[in-house]
Amino acid sequence: MITSTSNKQVKYVSGLVKKAKMRREEELFVAEGLRMCREIPKTRIRTLYVSESFRKGEQFFQMAEGVSQVEVVADSVFGALSDTRTPQGVLALVNWSHYTMEDVVQAKSPHLMILEHLQDPGNLGTIFRAGEGAGVTGIVMDSQTVDVYSPKVIRATMGSVLRIPFVYVENLKESLFFLKKRGVQLFAACLEESQEYDQENYQGSVGFLIGNEANGLMPETVAAADVRIHIPMEGKVESLNAAMAATVLMYEAARQRRRKR
Repeated sequence: MITSTSNKQVKYVSGLVKKAKMRREEELFVAEGLRMCREIPKTRIRTLYVSESFRKGEQFFQMAEGVSQVEVVADSVFGALSDTRTPQGVLALVNWSHYTMEDVVQAKSPHLMILEHLQDPGNLGTIFRAGEGAGVTGIVMDSQTVDVYSPKVIRATMGSVLRIPFVYVENLKESLFFLKKRGVQLFAACLEESQEYDQENYQGSVGFLIGNEANGLMPETVAAADVRIHIPMEGKVESLNAAMAATVLMYEAARQRRRKR
């Protein structure tokens, strides 16, 4: 049993929680909580950490079955591993997924979210979660988008990060060109010279471009899109936040695709 916060494993987990660079180097992320840990394929769990109290409960054996390495942590120490205020007593070190641009367009009719400079972990996590519900087949992110493997994003995805193919790209312009060559029609969410979103057809292969929370899409990114769209607002509200706007668009696409079946 791990009984000290000075234990090297405690420091290692804490580093993965706090440092994106370390997560990249180790190709690991931390998933915390009973619901999230239940959804992770056992083959992807490097190490499962459970508190002394959780070890005594009925759910421990279900969680630990099939996991190659399980570590028990004293209740007084488990909080040093946790990134939440009220730890549930279980967290896992999980191996990264590895996808390519080919993976995100392999669906018969791709339905993609393409994110530029998104910075809020909650927004990114919500896009993953809502995206799974709307039938999104892949997510493309530029290198300046927030780390999908940060604990806050992982929690917000509610497990959807385990099931939707995603990729970070160094050159978004080149990636957009690649998608267009594959027949993906690109729709840029922006206010200038744009059509109302519900006037367009999303039944084919589509990609929605969503920009930074404060500044929106870069001009060159908007220029690369096939169509510019906006969500009309009533009252004095100028726009929705990135996650809400993305959700409106992806569910309109989902609605139209259901009609096509």
